[in-house]
Amino acid sequence: MLALIDPPMAPTSFIIIAIDGGAASGKSSSSKILADRFNLLHVDTGSFYRHITYELLRMGVAHTDLPAINAALATLVFTTRLNGRSAQMLIGGKPAGSEIRGQNVNEHVSHYAAIPEVRHALLGYQRGLVDVAKAHAFRGLVMEGRDIGSVIFPDADFRFFLHADPAERAKRRANEGQTDSIAERDRIDSSRKASPLTCPTGAISIDTTSLPLAQVVEQAATLIAGKIG
Repeated sequence: MLALIDPPMAPTSFIIIAIDGGAASGKSSSSKILADRFNLLHVDTGSFYRHITYELLRMGVAHTDLPAINAALATLVFTTRLNGRSAQMLIGGKPAGSEIRGQNVNEHVSHYAAIPEVRHALLGYQRGLVDVAKAHAFRGLVMEGRDIGSVIFPDADFRFFLHADPAERAKRRANEGQTDSIAERDRIDSSRKASPLTCPTGAISIDTTSLPLAQVVEQAATLIAGKIG
């Protein structure tokens, strides 16, 4: 009996690639390289939640004060500008600075990102980046995060889930100069009620613990190239 094989995509078809995983699993580096290789708009959704976290902290809104969070979210206007191949979210017309990678945001981002109202506020914006990619003649979009293949684009053409040993990920974070707790972020991200971090059913799981970045990229790129022709 002949096996059924999905035919290659038409050369003009727009592709969506979802890459999920915890902190320091390799999703950002892999996504950027794939964006360059296949002419894709790169979207780092983690930076969106960091930017919102920074704004809410700046406004003095605690993650435990839901009425204040809802009031604050109602005032935030999200727009986009391109930074090379990457989509950069602006809030109130202003881009995020290096402060979204600081210790204060590191310590709080998982708490704010676990709030359903915060995630809902970004849902439409994230999906709308497909239109941004098409408007700028990108071949497709590669979006990285923690719920891309499960919630944002469950029907993406390609869905990958990257994971690695916690000790290795903590080492990578330290090498980046980051001080957030890998274990604590995993606990919050995986146990939250809204869009928990999980490997989506049917996604391709890649263990990056001992794989060089180039091999991680090649695993994904080979599958993508084989489908799109």
